[in-house]
Amino acid sequence: MNHFPPNRIFASLAIVLASTTTSYAAAADYEFQLVQSEVAQGPEATIAVRLVDKRTEKPVSDAVIFTTRMDMAPEGMEAMTSPVEALPSTEPGVYRFKTNLSMEGGWRFKLAAKVQGEVDTVQGELTLQATP
Repeated sequence: MNHFPPNRIFASLAIVLASTTTSYAAAADYEFQLVQSEVAQGPEATIAVRLVDKRTEKPVSDAVIFTTRMDMAPEGMEAMTSPVEALPSTEPGVYRFKTNLSMEGGWRFKLAAKVQGEVDTVQGELTLQATP
């Protein structure tokens, strides 16, 4: 009868477990990007944001964006906010929003989304310029 030393059994088990481990993405593997960093100031301003998987540089479609906030924090006026309304997408991985950029200057757009198959929430904070 063959007897294997315990340390050899554990080493073999470790190799088997290591080869069956699945790698999962983290929220840090995704990034929101502005399609345009300058947007015309006004009550019907449209903001387009791309969600990208940084590992593949490919756009991520079908994310559920559940939190948005538009404010003038870059100008020192964080309390000045504007409502944000989701619009239909015109291309995969690009999410469009309508807002009222009531003043020229810097605006901060904060987003939070769930990506299918990921446990963590993907968050982004983008700065754009409202121009005349």
